[in-house]
Amino acid sequence: MKKLITAIIILLVFNMTAKAQSKLVTLDSYFNDEHRMDAVGALESYHYKWEETDNNGFSILADVFKKHGAALTTLYTAPTAENLKKTAIYIIVDPDTKKESPNPKYIFPDNVQVISEWVKNGGVLLLMANDSANVELPHFNTLAKKFGMHFTDDLISHVINDQHFEDGAIPTENHPIFKTSTKLFMKDACAITVSGPAKAELWSGKSIIMASATYGKGVVLAVGDPWLYNEYVNGRLPAGFTNDKGADDLVVWLLSKAADKK
Repeated sequence: MKKLITAIIILLVFNMTAKAQSKLVTLDSYFNDEHRMDAVGALESYHYKWEETDNNGFSILADVFKKHGAALTTLYTAPTAENLKKTAIYIIVDPDTKKESPNPKYIFPDNVQVISEWVKNGGVLLLMANDSANVELPHFNTLAKKFGMHFTDDLISHVINDQHFEDGAIPTENHPIFKTSTKLFMKDACAITVSGPAKAELWSGKSIIMASATYGKGVVLAVGDPWLYNEYVNGRLPAGFTNDKGADDLVVWLLSKAADKK
């Protein structure tokens, strides 16, 4: 009986420790807040959501984060110091344009202040843009600028159709972030320029498609495309592309940069 009680106590302590060590990953659903009618005619939030299992969703990426011990949540309101307090990684993807939302929530200076202070205190921020026709860049750039980055209107990694996948190929062999992947696929992205603390991480031809910056105790990673949605990590890419491994590599890197938050 004593052995059984001891085993139970050890298991409980292990579970409590594991939960305490889980890093919280928060996905924005305020700046990116598209809706559509579901099967019964009710409005539902969609496009780059954790729970979304079709091609538009992030359910596969969510599973990668969970595999590595992260806890996931979604933020449906504007970021504040209080609601970001326990967040280790904050992800903002493809902020809405007027064609995507009747009432887009733009990133204003007060949002920039909150988010940059959170990064300065140890947060890890992932910014995912899109080609300029499908993302609200002017206000998004007020945030990126804080860290020495700028999403441009230049269309890069342009892929016409499924017969031209190689036009979206990004080599990653021996890359410090992508340690197991060798070739990523990104389609129709925007280029990034860097200054100050920012540096290029990945290139598409002569254009930067991924950049990073250290800011205070935190880190910012910017990508010109939301490239890890289900459509491009579900096995449909031709042999040789390793977006699945790239997703795993990126998650491991982000979590390694993230501090535990209580």
